Amino acid sequence: MDLFGDFPEQTPPSDSDVQFLDTTLRDGEQAPGISLTPTDKAEIARKLDATGVGVIEAGSACTGAGERETISRVADLGLDATVTSFARGIKGDIDLALDCGVGGVNLVVPASDRHIEGKVGTTRDDVVETAVRLTEYAKDHDLWVEVLGEDGSRADLDFLERLMRAALDAGADRICYCDTVGHATPDRTADVISRLAPLGPTSTHTHDDLGLALTNALVSVAAGADLVHATVNGIGERAGNVALEEVAVALDHGYDVETVSTEKLYDLAQTVATATDVPLAPNKAVIGENAFTHESGIHTDGTLKDDAMYEPYSPSAVGRERRLVLGKHAGRAGVRAALDEHDVDVTKDELNAIVEQVKEIGERGKRITDTDLLAIADEVQGRERDQRVELLDLTATSGGATPTASVRLAVDGEEQVASGVGSGPVDAAITATRRALDIDATLESYHVDAITGGTDALVTVEVEVSHGDHSVTVNASDSDITRASVTVMLDAFNRLLDGNPEPAVADD
Repeated sequence: MDLFGDFPEQTPPSDSDVQFLDTTLRDGEQAPGISLTPTDKAEIARKLDATGVGVIEAGSACTGAGERETISRVADLGLDATVTSFARGIKGDIDLALDCGVGGVNLVVPASDRHIEGKVGTTRDDVVETAVRLTEYAKDHDLWVEVLGEDGSRADLDFLERLMRAALDAGADRICYCDTVGHATPDRTADVISRLAPLGPTSTHTHDDLGLALTNALVSVAAGADLVHATVNGIGERAGNVALEEVAVALDHGYDVETVSTEKLYDLAQTVATATDVPLAPNKAVIGENAFTHESGIHTDGTLKDDAMYEPYSPSAVGRERRLVLGKHAGRAGVRAALDEHDVDVTKDELNAIVEQVKEIGERGKRITDTDLLAIADEVQGRERDQRVELLDLTATSGGATPTASVRLAVDGEEQVASGVGSGPVDAAITATRRALDIDATLESYHVDAITGGTDALVTVEVEVSHGDHSVTVNASDSDITRASVTVMLDAFNRLLDGNPEPAVADD
């Protein structure tokens, strides 16, 4: 089946032809669990404006007094972008938008018979009359007006064209094709936009329910749409809206169409992720952690030889940096490059031994940090690492109601003693150790990795500890789980403090 054979031939638009309407603050916020504060919306709006977004839909004035206060705050920021409010086909919604001081409204009216008859309970003629009357009313009040045909992807195309033509004749600044439920295929999208674009300025609003939001947005532009509705990170109802950063980069990289300042996209994405508490998927295009991260030995080697070997565009184009990480797929080139960054010279045999240990750790599902790598290199090259923290004595009891432990440490040659309580002797011992050091470190994970059989069972404890921007994963074995736990914590602290000239330890 040739899905794309009947697409109309179009000339890709020039730079000035395509802009964005960002609806993160309205459609994006409608995603379950998201509620943006006025401060959040103001910060996001400022960054959208700085990125070059032309229209910012700040919310729905009809939602309530709190939402109107927030919309007003965004409208008062003095942005270059046009700030709008979503408005239903009700005169009162336009009045509420006017009270917020916005520059425009996104006026939505039903377009499909499912919505006209089943949702609103009206007729096609009444919908056209409402669109015309409210468009004229909004224009009389000096508002920029975009008329959206809700569920346009399932509408009768002849009626949709009639509705949008009437809106433009009434003075609407532009019309919008809405794939409200992410129903449309690319060929359907092309058919609709090709009918609407000749009428006047046409926008496209796509959702990702079929995973086609980006494709449909690009097809819309190819068919004549010149404004794309999008949200940052693709947040939105159900499967979300088309992601602004993906459309912007696809147009820029694939068609030389510049829409926004792409180098600001990553910072914008992080801001929205933090405000919405919706973390970025590691494999998310453009802004995911893994987008410019290489572990595979083949890919790392190729990237070191040529930046573009395994990347379609430079990470700096979207405000990112390339990362070469070490794991079970690591190769000699990647490990050598990481060692070179720390000015560590190794022989061929030493490199092979380091690579073998890196792969062994990676096989256990662990990531190898710079601190880990340097510790492995020290071990392979037989260098003694300064032990700034040494365990002198450890006692732990659990016979009473509250498990307790005490430790005596040598820290840079000075003795430190501390005690602690916990849910068990191990917890108490770790608490005592951290008190003795008073180091600003976080125990990210702790687990027993392996236990041998027999009465003298050997316990292997593995921990991940972070300190500032660094983290380390280490393990230690002992027949005493409490001693193994303290030993591994001290080993982690030694590695983390090794490159820190100012030890963060207690003075008393």
